[in-house]
Amino acid sequence: MGARRISSLLFRSLSASSASVSPLLFRGKNPSRGRCIYRFSTAAALEEPITPPVQISYTQLLINGKFVDAASGKTFPAYDPRTGEVIAHVAEGDAEDVNHAVAAARKAFDEGPWPKMSAYERSLIMLRFADLIDKHRDELAALESWNSGKPYEQSAKSELPSFARLFRYYAGWADKIHGLTVPADSNHYVQTLHEPIGVAGQIIPWNFPLIMLAWKVGPALACGNTIVLKSAEQTPLTALLAAKLFQEAGLPPGVLNVVSGYGPSAGAALASHMDVDKLAFTGSTKTGKIILELAAKSNLKPVTLELGGKSPFIVCEDADVDKAVELAHHALFFNQGQCCCAGSRTYVHEHVYDEFIEKAKARALRRIVGDPFKKGVEQGPQIDSGQFEKVLRYIRSGVESNATLECGGQRFGSKGYFIQPTVFSNVQDDMLIAQDEIFGPVQSILKFKNIDEVIRRSNSTRYGLAAGIFTKNVDTANTLSRALRVGTVWVNCFDVFDAAIPFGGYKMSGIGREKGIYSLNNYLQVKAVVTPLKNPAWL
Repeated sequence: MGARRISSLLFRSLSASSASVSPLLFRGKNPSRGRCIYRFSTAAALEEPITPPVQISYTQLLINGKFVDAASGKTFPAYDPRTGEVIAHVAEGDAEDVNHAVAAARKAFDEGPWPKMSAYERSLIMLRFADLIDKHRDELAALESWNSGKPYEQSAKSELPSFARLFRYYAGWADKIHGLTVPADSNHYVQTLHEPIGVAGQIIPWNFPLIMLAWKVGPALACGNTIVLKSAEQTPLTALLAAKLFQEAGLPPGVLNVVSGYGPSAGAALASHMDVDKLAFTGSTKTGKIILELAAKSNLKPVTLELGGKSPFIVCEDADVDKAVELAHHALFFNQGQCCCAGSRTYVHEHVYDEFIEKAKARALRRIVGDPFKKGVEQGPQIDSGQFEKVLRYIRSGVESNATLECGGQRFGSKGYFIQPTVFSNVQDDMLIAQDEIFGPVQSILKFKNIDEVIRRSNSTRYGLAAGIFTKNVDTANTLSRALRVGTVWVNCFDVFDAAIPFGGYKMSGIGREKGIYSLNNYLQVKAVVTPLKNPAWL
């Protein structure tokens, strides 16, 4: 699939429907400019929640091909972020369950059929799984939205097609992984073998549960590994349903094991397990450091980390402001702002800054917030009460730092974890809202004068995950693309996530790359085999 704009893989609504608003008060700097703070209509949030068109059928752990209760018998609640109500009780795995899952994965790797299958046979199972994703798309999308709060249209029209595409992509790689024949200076035949690394431990986040499962499980299976997957405690449901579909596709027992549970118990046990050969984690930088330490202190297993970000979105002087506003809006507010690569520092050239502010504010006020199962809704609730309160604390910090609150800044409705789309102007680099990963619907807009300045300021962060550039000048785009210390640069687009495009960060945004050909290296060992040659005809 060729690279296309955002709408190709990450559905974005371009609806211009207006939210009902009423003036509240002036706040922040520069009140003479006449900017008001608006209170968004809460009508959508106060409606009775729509009943999701899906049943929750799988809440146990999957170990060695069987759904089982946790060894302790414990469960934990899974919530509906629209209401804060419990929708299921899920088996709470801990160290004992991780031990069982790792033992099953080890046996499947050492003795089972999976690594001994031909690569073509493995690819056929992955392709059958992709077909089952298509068949159960509505069910998976509804469950994903119910448990995470993201709009159903986003799940069904964007994420589920991408989920299936990723597995088809990696199924295509399965029989194309091979080593090299290496010339030697002496009479020796030298070849390299690319072998599966063994048992892979994988820990996925709550913001894109299915997509992150595909980013990790896809390449690991293509390379012939077995897996123990720890789902996020906030969103355990779709991983279990996906695992059931893998069984239907013919995946042998023990190849994919799914343990739901909490990070300090199940996650830590997996990271420190002596019989896990490889670890992959997506989540916060703080937790990533812990994961890396546990891996090093146990058996020095290699670790892939995809961590936090504070990505700059740079709007240059020559930009079409209307298009830049829409793209910057999507770059920040997509998925309720809960994206590691969100364009959360919007740098705008001083010559178009005032126009951009007015239009960015107007676009945020038009953003449709409400029940994610309601057609046309662009923004659902934050994932849980902890994230909800965290975002509101950052908003208060922005106000206290004298950034200008252009709109939003409050809870949306009285139930669930909805937050008004929020826009700050006059943001300075030393403010927390310009430094920390907020992971919420808060757009911070900063002013810059020239290219050298915005390069320096963009790079003055501990993160280096992604960046966006909006300009008509190819020389400006090339200069910025090479100067920004990030893993992905989107030029006049954002959030393009084709299966073949590698993703990962510089600095404290992570280690290694996921997706594309580069991700295969995470799950392979390279072995050199050297054999003497007697009287070779050539070297």
